[in-house]
Amino acid sequence: MRIGIIAIQGDVSEHIDAVERALCEKGIEGEVLEIRHEGIVPLCDAVILPGGESTTLGRLIEREGIAGEIQNAAKNGIPVLGTCAGLILVATRGDEQVHKTHQHLLGLMDVKVNRNAFGRQRESFEVDLDLPFLDYPYTAIFIRAPAIMDAGPEVDVLSTINGRIVAARQNNVLALAFHPELTPDLRLHHYFLDMISGI
Repeated sequence: MRIGIIAIQGDVSEHIDAVERALCEKGIEGEVLEIRHEGIVPLCDAVILPGGESTTLGRLIEREGIAGEIQNAAKNGIPVLGTCAGLILVATRGDEQVHKTHQHLLGLMDVKVNRNAFGRQRESFEVDLDLPFLDYPYTAIFIRAPAIMDAGPEVDVLSTINGRIVAARQNNVLALAFHPELTPDLRLHHYFLDMISGI
């Protein structure tokens, strides 16, 4: 199993560590590939879009020819995980701020996003979330987090905070407004590995 992580900008090393630990815990043989240029996404069984600065990340994956490869992979059923900035990138549409910054969106999930739904860096927080596939609450870390404002009929809403959607799935695309790589709880990484295995 090959899991590619977009490694141009953002929480790359934390994601690599979390995925490697999750593979080990599940007893799955696999490797993590860092994606910085085109040609690597087609080799992967799954792709992770990490947190970071979404405008920069979107511009760089477009410039490096990675954006189109991710879109093709998702279309062919390859699981894609977008966390924080990654959630923004997988959306089909965004708020005024997305339009104002000419944010490039991949259009993989039928959702509208609010880029800074929970405020600035100093307003970061942790909260326990209930997710339907986990048997006890998950402590999620939110840092300058986005949220989904509106979701299409094919999107499964997995968790909300005060009416804002913070976790959602549409077929093979999983979007999280928070940072699962910053917690020792690997249950969401296990869930993503199960998506790759088709469980």
